[in-house]
Parts: sequence; C-alpha cells; structure tokens
Amino acid sequence: MNPTLSELEAKAGAKKAAFGGDTHIVCDNLVRIYKTEGVEVVALQGLDLLIEKGELVAIVGASGSGKSTLLNVLSGLDVPTAGLARVAGMDLLSMTPKDRLRYRREVVGFIWQQTARNLLPYLNARENVELPMKLSGKSRRGRATDLLELLGVGYCADRKTPEMSGGEQQRVAIAVALANAPQLILADEPTGELDSETSEQVFDSLRKANRELGVTVVIVTHDPLVSEQVDRTVGIRDGRTSSETLRRESAEGHLVAEEYAVLDRVGRLQLPRDFMNALDMERRVRLELESDHIGVWPAREEPSSEQ
Repeated sequence: MNPTLSELEAKAGAKKAAFGGDTHIVCDNLVRIYKTEGVEVVALQGLDLLIEKGELVAIVGASGSGKSTLLNVLSGLDVPTAGLARVAGMDLLSMTPKDRLRYRREVVGFIWQQTARNLLPYLNARENVELPMKLSGKSRRGRATDLLELLGVGYCADRKTPEMSGGEQQRVAIAVALANAPQLILADEPTGELDSETSEQVFDSLRKANRELGVTVVIVTHDPLVSEQVDRTVGIRDGRTSSETLRRESAEGHLVAEEYAVLDRVGRLQLPRDFMNALDMERRVRLELESDHIGVWPAREEPSSEQ
C-alpha cells in the first residue's frame, strides 16, 4: 500500500537525528580554508568522520591531503571555516577562548613528531609529567610516577631530555599527554624520527594507554606500516575521507583487514587511484544498479562527429 500525501509530509517534517549523534568525535561537512597573500587554499573540503570512544585510529594520507589540518582542528589549535567538529560533546567552532584553553588542558592531549617539542629540557621526566597537572590545579601525588611505570619508562623519572633516547622521550611525552586524564590523545607522526624497533615500543605505549586507560587515540601518519598497528585506518585524499580499513580477528585467530571506500552523506565516494588508472577512468563512469550491488564501468567511447 502506497503512503498517503499526509504521511509523506509527516515523514519529511519529522525531526531527524543529528549526524553522528553522541559519537565521541564527529566531523560533519568540515571545511578549512587558508588565505595567504590573497590566495585561498582549501585544506578540508567537506570532510565527514566519526570515531567512537575508546577507538585506536590512524589517519593516513599523502602530504597536502589535509590530515595535519584535521589534527590541528581536533586539538583546538585551529578553528574550522565551516561545518561541524565536535569532541566529547564540545563544539570546537563555537568555543570561547576560555573554553578552548580548558579543552586543550583537560580534554585532549597532544604528541608532536619532534621529540624536543614535547618536553622541557631543564625538567626531568617526572617534573615534565607533573607540569600539566600543576597548570590545571589538579596535581595528584604519585600519578606522574604511575604513568611513567605504565609506559615502561619509570627508570627515566629523574632523567632530563639529553639523558634519554628518542624512544624514551616519546614515551615520556605520552605520559605528559595523559597527565590530566584526557579523553582523547592526538599524535602527529609520533614515530617519524625513530627506527622501527623503537617505533614498536612507542606504539606499544599508545596501545597500552588506549586499552588500560580507555583513552581514545588518533594518530596521523603517512607511514603505511604504522596504520597496520591500529584497529581502523582512515584514508584522507584531497581534503575528504576516501577510504577505511577495518581490522578484526578471524575465527582461526588470524588478523583480517578489509578496505572500504567511504560514502559521504550526499552519496559521493572516491575510487582508489590505482583502480581508476588501471581502467583508464576519467571524468565520468557508467553505473548500473543490481539487486545487491552497484556496478561501475568506464564510460563508453563516444562516436566521433566526423563519422
């Protein structure tokens, strides 16, 4: 039985749930435009992203794809031009300067790629971890020591930056980021200056923070090997989310990775560049709706007007 006109009107006028609902991190049609010397650069072009509380996610993409801009927005260091960015129920576009300061001190922790940017060289490891707590007025006796022990660098408590290796510095930096018990940790290429063995130690610390403390962890990287150490990888291309890779354990105990194209809210998706090149797809493609899938084919060659 077909719906009546009144039923259709009622359905159209019904209040729809907001995109993402109460998801921990919500980016909806996020836009960031930079203006330099009269030239506009669109870094984010309507990006959509949902991340659940407690996830361990890698954001990957080539240089200039927009991943660092996204990280700056989520950290409160940058304000989007348009769209929605919400973390733990806080709207990052409408924050007052006071709210933004509190957000950066208490809700989010940040880890830079350059180890020297994460720690003050004239303080030892314990003092570096204690500093954010003192600035927020929430100093807890023994927490700095507990965090350093959890991350496997308790022996560095009395050492200053020059007395620690790069990997030790990054693990202490994770402890600093966790000092005020944030809900979200953001890491910008945290292993970019480290060798593979040391990188594994740093990622082990990030996984431990994620699993034992329940903190959401988002890592930005261009290294595909890094993305294999997380449960979900989100690919960004040309300022939009383009793909996701989900990892799960099979019934046989093997790790299975499945890659998906991301379909945005208006039905757009980005086909993998390798697929497009292999089939010489440009400008337009043919679509056919089947019972359980949509077929995508290169466009037929149009006959020449001279024939």
